[in-house]
Amino acid sequence: MTLTEQTPSPTRNPEHPPRLVLAELVPDVYKAMARFAAAAGAGLEPALVELVRIRASQLNHCAFCLDMHTKDALAQGESVERVVQLSAWEESAHFYSPREVAALGLTEAITVLTDGFVPDEVWERAAAQFDETELAQLVAVITAINAWNRFGVSTRMVPGHYRPRRG
Repeated sequence: MTLTEQTPSPTRNPEHPPRLVLAELVPDVYKAMARFAAAAGAGLEPALVELVRIRASQLNHCAFCLDMHTKDALAQGESVERVVQLSAWEESAHFYSPREVAALGLTEAITVLTDGFVPDEVWERAAAQFDETELAQLVAVITAINAWNRFGVSTRMVPGHYRPRRG
């Protein structure tokens, strides 16, 4: 069985339907978001971008985006171990580079704004690892995945059917 195959099981709950399909109803918005997300991450390492997308999606409980970005990360050669440890990255920091740890900290600070502003120490840790252009791109990647998460959660996009992109 591949990563994307779903085996029907009498012991599993039925799949829920999406509330609506944004790509069909507002295709210009959907395409603009896709262009924004692609442009945001263009200057950063693909593995780092996927780790950020997965972590934000975990925080936002977006099952569709978790499905998509874990599959993309694994298809790009990311280890299962690093993907699994993301939900406890602070305790598992030895799996990640200082640059990735700084990006994950910034991801959490920007994603969970109910905790207040992005703390200076979190920003400074990221600024020490990324030049200004890269830092701007990282903020854009985090902003884009948070927007996608809100689309996914509010419209109940259905996880499990995404096929990772190749090459």
